[in-house]
Amino acid sequence: MNVEHFTTMTSTQPRIILLFSGKRKSGKDYLTDLIQKRLTAEMCCILRLSAPLKQQYAKDHSLDYEELLGSGQYKESYRADMIRWGEMKRQQDSGFFCRLAIKHATQPIWIISDCRRMSDVQWFHEEFSDRCICVRVEASEQTRSQRGWRFTTGIDDAESECGLDEGVKFDYIIRNDGADDVLEKQLEDLLSLIKSREDESNAQNNIKPEK
Repeated sequence: MNVEHFTTMTSTQPRIILLFSGKRKSGKDYLTDLIQKRLTAEMCCILRLSAPLKQQYAKDHSLDYEELLGSGQYKESYRADMIRWGEMKRQQDSGFFCRLAIKHATQPIWIISDCRRMSDVQWFHEEFSDRCICVRVEASEQTRSQRGWRFTTGIDDAESECGLDEGVKFDYIIRNDGADDVLEKQLEDLLSLIKSREDESNAQNNIKPEK
């Protein structure tokens, strides 16, 4: 899809928010990067709820923040404890990391690339009720294993991985098992959905109240 179809604007209030979720190694980061490239960085930003979590966790525990952002063994060695620490923070304030993540966003389309809990989805729906599109990324265990996934007790059976397995009505589900032609068709469909939602948003904003 030609990204010129999308209306360019700069605002702290987003037109569209894509709430992405999926299991480890399902390919969430790969897909959100592709979508941002299609829409351009001027139009679309990727926001990770885990970024402010990792930044604060690194500060509190004197760790390397940049290494925690990566996908290597350094992050994996702290993942379980970081999950527990994050849950403690969320229990104190369910929107704590959501507010930090969007603090500096200015583009009209936001991609939240790592929704993991019902509280994440609920917070965005409560704050931006008519602007959210929930997207689920799915891949078979075989595909995920080929990408390096191994079941880990305390991680893959924790709320951070299973919190959105049930109870969420997804607007769009992407199967990401490695077939490029299938993936391309799904991306085109999702971009069409984004365009449709943006048109609806623009139309609503252009309606002038009767005198």
